[in-house]
Amino acid sequence: MAPRFGTDGVRGVANEELTAEVALALGRVAVEVLCPSRFIIGRDTRRSGPMLEAALVAGVCSAGADAELLGVVPTPAVAWASADRGAAGAMISASHNPFADNGIKLFGPGGLKLADSVESQIENALARDLGSTAVTGPTHDAIGTVLTGSGVDGSEVEGWLSAVSSSIAPRRLDGLSLVVDCANGAATGHAARVYSGLGAIVRVIGDEPDGVNINDGVGSTSPAALAAAVLEAGADLGLAFDGDADRLIAIDETGAVVDGDRVLAILATDWSAQGRLAGDTVVVTVMTNLGFHLAMQRAGIQVVSTAVGDRYVLEALDERQLSLGGEQSGHVICRDLATTGDGLLTGVQLADALVRSGEPLSKLATEIMTSVPQVLRNVRLPRRDETLAERLRGDIERVEEMLGADGRVLVRASGTEPLLRIMVEHVDPEVADRTCEQLVSVAERLVGSG
Repeated sequence: MAPRFGTDGVRGVANEELTAEVALALGRVAVEVLCPSRFIIGRDTRRSGPMLEAALVAGVCSAGADAELLGVVPTPAVAWASADRGAAGAMISASHNPFADNGIKLFGPGGLKLADSVESQIENALARDLGSTAVTGPTHDAIGTVLTGSGVDGSEVEGWLSAVSSSIAPRRLDGLSLVVDCANGAATGHAARVYSGLGAIVRVIGDEPDGVNINDGVGSTSPAALAAAVLEAGADLGLAFDGDADRLIAIDETGAVVDGDRVLAILATDWSAQGRLAGDTVVVTVMTNLGFHLAMQRAGIQVVSTAVGDRYVLEALDERQLSLGGEQSGHVICRDLATTGDGLLTGVQLADALVRSGEPLSKLATEIMTSVPQVLRNVRLPRRDETLAERLRGDIERVEEMLGADGRVLVRASGTEPLLRIMVEHVDPEVADRTCEQLVSVAERLVGSG
């Protein structure tokens, strides 16, 4: 069976669900559907990355496009280079997932993630290609080649790093003390250059990738290590990236986590005060905390909500010509500066707002919004199942009626893993926790019964 696109590309266990054969076919059909003359390809630090890169490159070249390799770089570097060159792009990464997983994210020419309709075309072509015993392509000088120009000498990556750093020019971060956590992933070797180049005093952790330690006890999904490092260093700020560095979670000077909702709230109010927030509107997903909505209401900022996934945030930003949006998980899109979520760029914008405010991050983060208690539980599934949420509909409606206006429920299938995600918000944390566990129990019974 051909793999399908989730909320962030094709993803699965490397060499089991996401095999070299799949990567080869995906490279071939991506060229067929997107019709680029060039594909810019990056990867994170996973052990399976070079294997999948080789297969993907073979597919791209066999379909007649050239492949330009950036090596180990963050996802936003691939998107930036795609936009800069008008080329298609591919990032080999499973983001925040464990090292055994991997994935392939595709960008159309111009650096934008693909629309649902385009992904469907690629899925159909992939199923056809994988089921065929005779796949032919161009021959002679029509075969694509692997470029050894700008991707090897680093000019595209340098261009992205320069764009990130210059996003606050002529201001700098002189004297700011910060710790960055590279998750043993794609930010390694890049993040420190950005922040130290802007004058910050930088300590780095999670910067010793070995192919299997990506996201292992470090990074945006495991912020405890960064919190400890911030306290030890007496730093003003901590910045934690995920494996491909397209998302950011911050740590304040007290060691407290500042999640994507609070980062987005700080940026939205700061940009609004500067007259930078287009339409005085910010875009979020349905996972965004109710406290964020209340905070934006007090600030006179409108909120637009989308389905979960940063590409849906981006679609809403472009449709409405807005400048800022993001997710609780730390994907933040500064649309006037980038075509996708960029953890390093978000960190620069947050650090700049912090320096200009003259206040500690703990004060900014707590004063900007009060989170409504939110409980999130995952139910492990034997395989991805998008029907389970609908089978829970009656139970969900009964819970929603019981919670009333003081809370809400969100149940959805993960777009990247075989999980059912159950989220309950309520002003009383005990009610939220108890209610969430009730729904988890029902879901587990349904899974057990088949």
